[in-house]
Amino acid sequence: MNQQLYDLISAYEAVSEQEQSDRQVMLDFITAFDDVTTRKNRFGHFSASPWIINEDASKVLMAYHRIYDSWSWCGGHLDGDFDPLETAIREGKEETGLTLLPLSEKPLALDVLPVPPHVRRGVFVSSHIHLNITYLCMGKESDALTIKPDENSDVRWFKVTEVLNAVREEDMKPVYDKLMCATKQFMDKKS
Repeated sequence: MNQQLYDLISAYEAVSEQEQSDRQVMLDFITAFDDVTTRKNRFGHFSASPWIINEDASKVLMAYHRIYDSWSWCGGHLDGDFDPLETAIREGKEETGLTLLPLSEKPLALDVLPVPPHVRRGVFVSSHIHLNITYLCMGKESDALTIKPDENSDVRWFKVTEVLNAVREEDMKPVYDKLMCATKQFMDKKS
């Protein structure tokens, strides 16, 4: 069992019924499987995402994701790394070109997310789940953005009020809405 991940998930303070349920699924998954941090576990694996805001939290950075054909957050597989915050920061940099500043070492959100079947780099990938840990990160809006051509075709800042209208994946809209609410609560506590 991956004790480090288990302890991180156990300590997370769920803020809704969805998060309480997803936290328990994650704990059960860690207990049931030896390998939860690599894609060798084809039922599912842990992933991490940075929820990237600008300096005054008025905008969110999104990438146009090739697989989902939608504006989306950044993120990726832990790929054997046991530090999801490090993974979130790495993936954010790879997908946007930005150097990210984590605003907290504690996760912003937990989500169990379905991944539909798709082809990645010429290989068929069966449907599975991502056990995703999201961290709140800040990027400088004035810094140059870059794309990661094998994953996204564009990267753009959206006003918080524009995010949900830009997203085509209906099942992700509640996730993004939750992240925007959690960000506002976090920022309100800091001020």
